[in-house]
Amino acid sequence: MIRKKRDGDELSQNEIESFINAYTDDSIPDYQVSAWLMAVVLRGMTRGETAALTDAMLRSGEVLDLSYLSPKKVDKHSTGGVGDKTSLVLAPLAAAAGVAVPMISGRGLGHTGGTLDKLEAIPGFNVNLPVADFRRVLETCGCAMIGQTAEIAPADRKLYALRDVTGTVESPYLICASIMSKKLAEGIDALVLDVKTGSGAFMKNEKDAAFLAELMVETGTRMGKQVVALITDMDQPLGNMIGNALEVVEVVQVLRGEGPEDLRQLCIELAGWMLHLGGVSDTVAAGKKQSEKLIASGKALDKFRQMVELQGGDPRTIDDLTKLPQAQATMTTASASDGYVASVQCEQIGSACVILGGGRERKEDSVDPAVGIVLRKKVGDAVSKGEPLATIHYNAETRASRAKQLLEESYRIADAPLRQTRPLIHRVIGNPGEKN
Repeated sequence: MIRKKRDGDELSQNEIESFINAYTDDSIPDYQVSAWLMAVVLRGMTRGETAALTDAMLRSGEVLDLSYLSPKKVDKHSTGGVGDKTSLVLAPLAAAAGVAVPMISGRGLGHTGGTLDKLEAIPGFNVNLPVADFRRVLETCGCAMIGQTAEIAPADRKLYALRDVTGTVESPYLICASIMSKKLAEGIDALVLDVKTGSGAFMKNEKDAAFLAELMVETGTRMGKQVVALITDMDQPLGNMIGNALEVVEVVQVLRGEGPEDLRQLCIELAGWMLHLGGVSDTVAAGKKQSEKLIASGKALDKFRQMVELQGGDPRTIDDLTKLPQAQATMTTASASDGYVASVQCEQIGSACVILGGGRERKEDSVDPAVGIVLRKKVGDAVSKGEPLATIHYNAETRASRAKQLLEESYRIADAPLRQTRPLIHRVIGNPGEKN
């Protein structure tokens, strides 16, 4: 296996399946798998190999059978960014439309936030449900959001930990197999992918983002699923709030029909695709209109409140956001000149939140749910000298001072306004029956 991949030969489905099964049951040592992973990074994989690897990884554990649920099962996955809290809006919104949303999510690592950390900012919310309870919540309210269980894709957990320490994370083929094995093990019928590109994304180059998106769409399609990918912008944070409890505030604002325009627009776009692939709207445009009505009527917010309660969270938090964790103090960072915001270094803003304690530098780090950043100005906005660019919510002054310096460095102010800002949605890849 190592030699064949080193020499650029194609591996058969049986070879890949045997290899993954042997590694999952500890028959192959880490050092040999590390050599094979590096060979994949250097030589790449064919589409057939990628699909075979995905299939072997998802079948290394339990594949949920949700066929007894009559609605179509649709999930959404984002490749990660700063301020990206769309999953918390989309799961209850699609469920309110009659789509079943079994969502298995991850934690934040590096400058990007994690869905599980945001959910755990809600007092009492339990993301560690066993599969039986996950099914119960899904049957009762149509959506459930948990972390990866021991039963789901155990090969991915082992391989990911090994990739993390052997310089083999970045391979698009391994990224594809990791994401798709977890998502397809949920027992879904369709998947909407939000592939980020820009300074705050893992895929900073749009060409790389598009290649990964095409790979995931083709892999899912080969395995009999409807998959569509949206290439979306992460050159600046999504929404205005970064930090776990703060992002829950913004989620509730959007579900109330409020919140920042970019976040609302992306949520409605992704929801339109989820409703269309879920069979409850004939077109994406109809799905978007339906989503707007479900928010305006309060049904999407009611569904979120119900899911919170079913997963052990305090539902009163949704109506009284002061019950969320609060930072002890705030400070602002101000503009040094008059002008217009020309750009922000999105990754640096994410890193500033990590410095505050709102994210992880290592997997074992704990997270402070109360801290974070509220952006007062974004790209294209006019700003006067001394006007606040951002507000820092902090619990430790030394951390806040470091974060403030990073925030100040991340803003670039120009004399003239931008002629054109980057579009929020760059393109759509995959054509499961609908293109607009």
